[in-house]
Amino acid sequence: MSIQKLGFIGLGLIGGSIAKTTKRIHPEIEMIARSGHTSTVSKAFEEGLIKNSKNPSLSDFSDCDYIFLCTPVQQNLEYLRELKHIINPRCILTDVGSVKGDIHREIVSLDMERCFIGGHPMTGSEKTGLGHASPYLLENAYYIITPTEIVPKERVEEFCSFISSLGAIPLTMGYGLHDKSTAAISHLPHVLAYALVNLVKDSDNEAEIMKRIAAGGFKDITRIASSSPVMWEEICISNRDMLLSMIDTYHIYLNNIRDKISAGDGQGLREFFQSAKDYRDSLALAPKGSPGAAYELYCDLADEAGGIATISTILARNQLSIKNIGIIHNREFEEGVLKIEMYDETSYSDAIKLLRKYNYTVYER
Repeated sequence: MSIQKLGFIGLGLIGGSIAKTTKRIHPEIEMIARSGHTSTVSKAFEEGLIKNSKNPSLSDFSDCDYIFLCTPVQQNLEYLRELKHIINPRCILTDVGSVKGDIHREIVSLDMERCFIGGHPMTGSEKTGLGHASPYLLENAYYIITPTEIVPKERVEEFCSFISSLGAIPLTMGYGLHDKSTAAISHLPHVLAYALVNLVKDSDNEAEIMKRIAAGGFKDITRIASSSPVMWEEICISNRDMLLSMIDTYHIYLNNIRDKISAGDGQGLREFFQSAKDYRDSLALAPKGSPGAAYELYCDLADEAGGIATISTILARNQLSIKNIGIIHNREFEEGVLKIEMYDETSYSDAIKLLRKYNYTVYER
């Protein structure tokens, strides 16, 4: 299928990044966009990103090959009802939301299963808006695809091919598995981080001793509690059933370890910790060596031959040794394609200054 035109309803961080990436890789594709902020449309037009200078009517989307729904879940559902009678027979609707159940159920109720393929780019950050969108945000990031049971297989393959062409890594699965997986590896950790921060805040004394001595371990495990409360309110409610199930399961694990501590079961604790350690160490970019402070920086990197080698050479020539380096494929609510871990604070600071000198975009955490 030859893609002639894309439509975007919502042009924030994710929608804007998909549009900018498309413009960089497929400049021949025409794009139009609609946004709740007219200034966003004007800015995108001035940048040469989209064809329209003002918010288009929905009828202007009638000849699009793909329409990306990039607004909050409830707004996406409303747009579906309107677009049903507007889109052409070859058009595929897709979304970029982190929860899939609601929109898939609405697609079924509207009898639109033949023209919908859910999508979830596992990338981004707590920042929002077109101003933070990047033409490299999708680079080497997982992009989960959740097709309906009825949409033609060849349309799914075409969509996956397009996503691959943008530099992302498509993974196809059912929407139920998607919501269960994200509840476990993303949504529950955020809930736990918020809960732990509130526990420490409420347990601290007037002198705020806990806050004062909070160090690397506490800050690392709770960093994601700095994410947008509004966004996480919506995610938790949208994925309520899966998240509640994971919370209940977590209670079982927490009570299990509580019982071991109460009974003084050292062997049981050690086996519990070892099992977790073994699994954690098997993850990509698992920390090596003894535990301690992590001096990690993150930078954007185009998917070009020798990209990592170039950065390694720059650092090596300046006597900066790398402890660990690798691509991050799942970086939802994160920034930076490449993760670089240094050995100490001095080399960490020097590496940031050096890479920025060479015009790399570097993020600190």
